[in-house]
Amino acid sequence: MKLAVVEGDGIGKEVIPAAIEVLDALSLPIEKVPVELGYGKWEKTGSAITYEDLDILKECDCILFGAITTPSDPSYKSVLLTIRKELDMYANIRPIKPIDGIRGVTGRNDFNLVIVRENTEGMYSGIEEIHEDVAYTKRVITRKGSTRIAEYACKLAKNRQNRVEIVHKSNVLKSDRLFLDVCRQTASSQHVEYHDTLVDSMAYNLIVHPNRYDVIVTTNLFGDILSDMAAALVGGLGLVPSANIGKKHAFFEPVHGSAPDIAGKGIANPIAAVLSMKMMLEWYELTDEAIIVQDAIEYVINQNSVTPDLGGKSTTPEVGQAIADRVRQLID
Repeated sequence: MKLAVVEGDGIGKEVIPAAIEVLDALSLPIEKVPVELGYGKWEKTGSAITYEDLDILKECDCILFGAITTPSDPSYKSVLLTIRKELDMYANIRPIKPIDGIRGVTGRNDFNLVIVRENTEGMYSGIEEIHEDVAYTKRVITRKGSTRIAEYACKLAKNRQNRVEIVHKSNVLKSDRLFLDVCRQTASSQHVEYHDTLVDSMAYNLIVHPNRYDVIVTTNLFGDILSDMAAALVGGLGLVPSANIGKKHAFFEPVHGSAPDIAGKGIANPIAAVLSMKMMLEWYELTDEAIIVQDAIEYVINQNSVTPDLGGKSTTPEVGQAIADRVRQLID
């Protein structure tokens, strides 16, 4: 496997090294290719990501990514949107399930769901006009984009409970009628049970009744918001991984941002980054290794070797080292 390692900005420079330490503990034949991207590079060179960077990413099998700081400067080109579009990684996958030893804001542990978000269009189409007194963003929903994200959701559902929840706002946004119709047609043709819910109702039910859902499929912006909100069920953004999947490439990142307020303090929680690396192992069909990483994370949490956000006193490197040490013990 050839892996592009992108630390990015802020706490990305802290959590990715911790995840790599855990990966190294598995002693896998992986070639790691460091790539500098993001705001820090933009400040130095005027470009956050170049065509040469994209060529390197395309030569790799997958990407392990930290976090990016996005300034308000309109000339700044979004790194994440660029990578997703150039590598056509159309499916954003965010598993939301309990972690042994942690309770989220509701105190529940009876949920296990995954949010499947269309990743290349919608409100993140990148088609915008900025004027002095008005700004426009074009929301793009296509049959192709809706079909392939629905197909991906159904593929996941068939390996789970064979049901999907389609989240939309078609009562107000007419573009969502196309998304809803395509998702219904796809689920029906795939013999997957389906229901649909308006996004505002889903925001409520996801917190109050998370056990009702298995695979949730939705558009770009709705999926972004709902998945961050659902992280509260698990225990916070520092605990939730994600994957961006395409036909040829995959990209794995924690859902938290660059958190400049705590960057450099050594207190960032690396668990989401380690879990993102675990998702990478699963994508590469290294199932046994992924199970070892999950077991090691839960062991360390139950030993209270965690960062302050989880009530512990450990630093970011200490948590990474503790998980890596446990991985080595489990392998031996």
